[in-house]
Amino acid sequence: MSSLPSRFRTIGAGTVVLGLTWALTSCSGSQPAAPTFDTVTRGDLSTGVTASGALAAKTSEQLGFAASGKLTSVDVKVGQKVQAGDVLATIDSKAAKAALRQAEANVDAQAAVLAGSSDNPAVQNAAESLARARHVVLETEQQGAASSRADAKAVSRAKKQKSTDEDAKDDAEDAVDDAKDACDDAQSTARKAAAAAQAAAADPSNPSAATVAAAAASSAATSASSACGGVGSAEAAVTAAKQRLAADETAIVAAEERKRVDDAALDVSEANANQGVATAQGVYNSAVAARPHTLDQQQALVDAAQAQADTAQKVVDDTTLRAPVAGTVSAVNGNKGEYVSASTGTSALAPGSKAAIPGASGAGAASAGGAASPTRPGGTQLIVLSGLDQLQVVLPFEESDAALIKTGQSVDVQLDAVPDLDAKGTVVSVSPTATPIAGVVSYYATVNLDTRDPRERDGQTARATVHTAERTSVLTVPNAAVHQQGDASTVVVYEPSGDQRTVSFEAGLVGPDRTEVVSGLNEGDRVVVPTHP
Repeated sequence: MSSLPSRFRTIGAGTVVLGLTWALTSCSGSQPAAPTFDTVTRGDLSTGVTASGALAAKTSEQLGFAASGKLTSVDVKVGQKVQAGDVLATIDSKAAKAALRQAEANVDAQAAVLAGSSDNPAVQNAAESLARARHVVLETEQQGAASSRADAKAVSRAKKQKSTDEDAKDDAEDAVDDAKDACDDAQSTARKAAAAAQAAAADPSNPSAATVAAAAASSAATSASSACGGVGSAEAAVTAAKQRLAADETAIVAAEERKRVDDAALDVSEANANQGVATAQGVYNSAVAARPHTLDQQQALVDAAQAQADTAQKVVDDTTLRAPVAGTVSAVNGNKGEYVSASTGTSALAPGSKAAIPGASGAGAASAGGAASPTRPGGTQLIVLSGLDQLQVVLPFEESDAALIKTGQSVDVQLDAVPDLDAKGTVVSVSPTATPIAGVVSYYATVNLDTRDPRERDGQTARATVHTAERTSVLTVPNAAVHQQGDASTVVVYEPSGDQRTVSFEAGLVGPDRTEVVSGLNEGDRVVVPTHP
């Protein structure tokens, strides 16, 4: 037979005592009390464990401010119903709002710097400088090419002029030779004419011939003088040609030297221009590379400033205490003008629920682990908000009883304050850890009530029986008729003939007043129930 809860085992022991008393009385010969009879019948049977606890609101919120301060308003009263978001109380927010304004100003300042960094023309200016430097290189190259072409043409012209002057010198030298030849021929002719004139003059017989010969000699002499005079002019032309050639050589050397100087200057200009491009390119690359990091850095400063502003806003928001959920105000511990400290208390919650453990208030009570005796409702909290539309029963069970409790089991609940109310409920959860209560290891269980009676109040004492086992439509016999002999269960059956006989049967579930008959008895059997004399 399975082990039974303590209160049910007590009933079983009492039954055995009654049976033994009845038997001893019969054997002693004294007049026994008249036995009563009951019948083996079919019905429903259950057994359970019982504990005392209290009703608790399904939700309990212990509310206070995140920071200490002076109460500037308390907008609710005990018993008042509020909705989520309703203002419950406020504290002085001047310092918090001043800090918020300062944080917001810092956000604006950092945002302005970010905007300035975003609009900074450094990259554009660097790009324009790079474009100008490249244009200078192009112009330098073009100017150098033009200068080089001009210098090359000057050298070419000087050389061409030299060639022309060399041809002229050759021609002048040829002319000297021709003049000399003409001079020699004219002089030879003049000499011949002079000889003929002398010969004619020597012949007096022909005076006219002498005159003609003399005229011819004079003409030949004149022609010779003229021809010989051309030699000097020709030689002067040669001298001039040679001078022009010398000048041409000087011009060529000067043109070539100018070309070399211009080429060298061009190389320097191109090198300077290319260096300018390299410098401008470096400035541009640095500006382009630095820009995103500069913007990221400034954006980070904006974000940090915004985070500080958000924190400051949260501090301002926290100066107004609002209801996190709908509920009923069950405790208010403060008046306008009083100073409150930062809230640090928490609710000791029942297992599987947001209901507070009855009698436990704040973190201290939770750590104590047992029933507490708070000096005021809500403990140290400013306001306690309870969800009273639905109540739960929170009960501590001894460890042997708690081992039998499971989620979903049905529960019968009685209230000391409302004795005529028989409430029904269901186990929601059982704590997996023990809580010492008055030196006894107990486990809290939470029970949901099926209905809400207006007479029920948060904190009312409740006695609940959790049905740990149930049988439906089974044979049962009264516990008072059962005798326990070792492991065997027996009853005295009253036969229709009037005889009585002891019958052993297999017992099953033992309820508060009847025991399940698994086998050994039949429905309708009459059994003897001993009575006290």
